Formats: sequence, structure tokens, C-alpha cells
Amino acid sequence: MDILAFWQFDFLRRALEAGLLIGIAAPFLGIFLVVRRYSLLSDALSHVSFLGVALALLLKIPIFFGVLFLSVSAALGMERLRSSGKILGESVVALVLSGSLALAVVLLSSLRGLNVNIMSYLFGSLSTVTHFDLLMLFAIVVLVLTFVMLRYHQLFLTALDEDLARVSGVRVSVLNATFAALTAGVVAASLQIVGALLIGALMVIPVLAALELRRGFFATLALSEVISLSSVIIGLWLSYRFDLASGGAIVLVAMGCYFLAFFGQRLFTRS
Repeated sequence: MDILAFWQFDFLRRALEAGLLIGIAAPFLGIFLVVRRYSLLSDALSHVSFLGVALALLLKIPIFFGVLFLSVSAALGMERLRSSGKILGESVVALVLSGSLALAVVLLSSLRGLNVNIMSYLFGSLSTVTHFDLLMLFAIVVLVLTFVMLRYHQLFLTALDEDLARVSGVRVSVLNATFAALTAGVVAASLQIVGALLIGALMVIPVLAALELRRGFFATLALSEVISLSSVIIGLWLSYRFDLASGGAIVLVAMGCYFLAFFGQRLFTRS
């Protein structure tokens, strides 16, 4: 099966389009998460999104809106607790990550006669991406790109030193809250293609791979975009070709890129 088959079937084309949108948006957010050493935020939100699936099924409401509402609410709540200093940022993430997954498992185990493939929400599936999912993802990605481009310097300064950013006139609390909400939005919109348990990895791993090449901030962002998009395209092809979970295939390709960058950089510096 070659890549042209993605244009022959509607569900494959939607999956590829959704994957490319995710591949574009994820590093734009992930690079600031990594620089701030707050990478686990995306993992915590991915677990919250799974809880959102469970709640949506329990309340019989559209899954996307249940996931989006809960993810954004959790992101804003974690950011507020972190910025207040009452609980350490790592502790907030650990509490939300563990608690949301535990509650999701309990809720799902209480549901009877569930006619939903939970595995597709955990690890992604090519066949579950709808036109509505694609539209929502496109809208969120446009918001992310617009926000990052308009606030690039403020985000960069805040990621390096929040106190310096405040002194420079940046409204750090508003900026962080908006950033957290958009991260939650990308997680919610990416649920169908990458899966709840793996979207955080796609935000972080391409950035880590690009950092291994030791370039400047903007060059690292550009390289992480290339790695992310390549991982999506190759991962989706492997997913369809060998009947694999799409999210797992994408993340494994990204991991392969990381190890190539890791060992390649060290071999190059030794020679």
C-alpha cells in the first residue's frame, strides 16, 4: 500500500489531514512546555481527556464537548494552583494525572452495555475521525498558531523567566492560562487520531529530538515541526499497512527520530 491510497478512501484522507494538523500544532506548544520543564502537563491533560470520554458516555453527551470542557477546566485549574504556589507544579500534575485516570477507569467499569471501542480513544484509530472532528481540530490549530505567532516573544520570555517577564510588562497569568487552555484544546481535538494516552508524547518527543541537534530556539522549533509531521505521515502509513493503533505507530516513529538524533549527534561530535 503506498501513500496514494490515503487519497482513495475518505476515512484515510480525514485521518491524514487530522494527523498533519496535529503534527503542526503539537510542537508549537510542546517546545514551550519543554523549555518551562512542564512537559507532564500534556500527559496530565491526556488522562483528563480520557476521563472526559467516560463522563460524556455516562451523561450521554457528545464526546468531543465533554472532553474539551473537562480538559480546559482542568488546565485552567492546574495553572491557577501552580501559579498560586500553594502546591508545587509537579505535585499538581501528578494529582490530576493519577486521579483522572483512576476515576475514568471506575466510571467506565460501572457502565453496562457500552457500545464504544474504548481502545480507539486510548490509542487512536484511523477509522474514527469524522468531518466534525476535522473541523474542530482545524479551528483549534488556527487559534494555536495565531496565539503563538502573536505572542511568540512573550511566550519565549515567560518560558525562560516568569519574573523577568512580569517586570517587562507581560501579563504572565493571562498568558499562561491561555496557553494551558489551548494545550487542552489540542489534546481534546487530537483524541481520535493519536489517543488519550499518547498525545502528550507527540507534543514533547519531536521537541526533545530537535533539541538533541543543538540549534537555536527558532531552528529547534522548525526541526521539531519536520520531525512531528514526518512521524505522523510515516506512523499513519504503518498503522494502515500493518493494522496498528495509529497513536502508537506515530509515537514510535517519533521515538525512533529521537534515538537517531541522540546517537547521531554523539557520533558526529566524536568524529
